[in-house]
Amino acid sequence: MNLTSLQNPRIKQIVKLRDDKKQRQQDGLMLVEGWDEINLALHAGCKPRTLLTAPELATRQINFSAAENIHVTRAVFEKISYRENPDGWLGIFPIPKVSLDTLTLNEAPLLIIAESIEKPGNLGAILRTADAAGADALLVCDPRVDIYNPNVVRASRGTLFAVPTVETGNAEALAFLRKRNIKILAATPRAEAEYTRQDLRGPLAVAVGTEDEGLTNFWLEQADLQVKIPMLGKVNSLNVSIATALIVYEAVRQRGA
Repeated sequence: MNLTSLQNPRIKQIVKLRDDKKQRQQDGLMLVEGWDEINLALHAGCKPRTLLTAPELATRQINFSAAENIHVTRAVFEKISYRENPDGWLGIFPIPKVSLDTLTLNEAPLLIIAESIEKPGNLGAILRTADAAGADALLVCDPRVDIYNPNVVRASRGTLFAVPTVETGNAEALAFLRKRNIKILAATPRAEAEYTRQDLRGPLAVAVGTEDEGLTNFWLEQADLQVKIPMLGKVNSLNVSIATALIVYEAVRQRGA
């Protein structure tokens, strides 16, 4: 199929899917743009309903035939794209169905709890850390951003498909962790203990909150351990994604040792 008109109803539908969370939830579909991101989704076993490509922009090929394959003009692709410099590939994927009940954990699992994260870039960066560190899962609790927002997919470089990611409430996440005897570590600048001086080798969930407010009292009170990252300058906290990476990689270092 070839689409050349900017006013085509399919193009308008894709734009709405890109911009409207309710439309994504209603259709159970999400957009994944970019050769790298689409291939990572494919390697994770996700299959697109539709693949769109603009031959004028695409310099690399994807060796996969979707149920529907559409060629579009450069102008049409630039309308549906959410990138500044699109590479001519966009897929429409079913939203992954991941729940707490379907998670498979290691004997000494490492999880990340991201509470009320509101910036797609931060959530995407946390996903990249989770993937790089081999975390078992990311629990996105009481989110302020749609985890299937195209900008989260872009910021995560597609690792949203590589890391089991569950959107859940605080109470449900806590019950899940308690049932499996997973220790909860809360990151907060008000803690007395430094993160490098704690034993992070057992079953562990690292909880982080927003940059402005940090974790809510729910996690601070339920945490088995509160830790801080030493701050030697003028500010008292780091970007949440950087703080997450430091603590998670300390756990990786200890487990490797």
